[in-house]
Amino acid sequence: MREGRSDLARPEEDPTNPQIKELQLRTVSAVALGGCALAALFAGPIPFGFLVLLVALVMCWEWGHIVRSGGGMDLTFIVHALTVSAAILAAMFGPAELALGLLAAGGVTLVVLNSDDGPGVSVLGALYVGVPAIALICLRSSQPFGLTAVMFIFAVVWAGDIAAFLGGRQIGGFKLYPSISPNKTWAGLISAVAASIIVGAVFWSYLGDAPLLYLLLCAAGLGVVAQLGDLAESALKRLFRVKDSSDLIPGHGGFMDRMDGIVTAACVGLAVGLLINSEAPARALLYGS
Repeated sequence: MREGRSDLARPEEDPTNPQIKELQLRTVSAVALGGCALAALFAGPIPFGFLVLLVALVMCWEWGHIVRSGGGMDLTFIVHALTVSAAILAAMFGPAELALGLLAAGGVTLVVLNSDDGPGVSVLGALYVGVPAIALICLRSSQPFGLTAVMFIFAVVWAGDIAAFLGGRQIGGFKLYPSISPNKTWAGLISAVAASIIVGAVFWSYLGDAPLLYLLLCAAGLGVVAQLGDLAESALKRLFRVKDSSDLIPGHGGFMDRMDGIVTAACVGLAVGLLINSEAPARALLYGS
């Protein structure tokens, strides 16, 4: 007797299942955002810089949404946004030292403006948005390896995020830091680092003459740093009892929720490059020399 075939899809395959719909929404949003980022990245340092500026302004608003009970277009936000904008434009068209100086001046202004109401939080917001933005622009402008260096950081973070999500969902197991982020697991972290190492191997095969061990260790380190950035942003939201930085990205939350790994990886990536060779940080990040 031939087995009858059920016309009912299994719950995990049912396209109306909330988890499936969420995954589809996250995928569409991620592909769209990733496509915009790559288009600007390949278009050159200036188009990429303006995209960084646009995302940074949204993140300034989201920072206020988290730390100031809804934020809004208040004076603190305006100073925050102007400070970050001036620093980014200075990084695009002038020396990085000027960009950092403008960021510091804006930080002092925010301290004065919020002297009676948690000035440290406002200054931290300017640094959290401004420093990684400057780092990305400086790396992209470091020729001739700027494009590849930023692609390397993006690939490490994106692959790590996807692997952490899948590892946490499919493997589960012990929680990584439940008091900060109850959904993150050690399996997710290990999956993220493994994916980052694979990215390092792919870039080594592309670059050809880069030291393999260095590039694998660099990718693994940036992968860990990116996951720490994710945890740090989760801790900030938990401190202020906010679930998402905003609801601007369907299925993901806000731009801060998606940029948390890039924020830390970009800063550490530039720092590594500058420590190795301050004249060519992008090449130094990829080659270790």
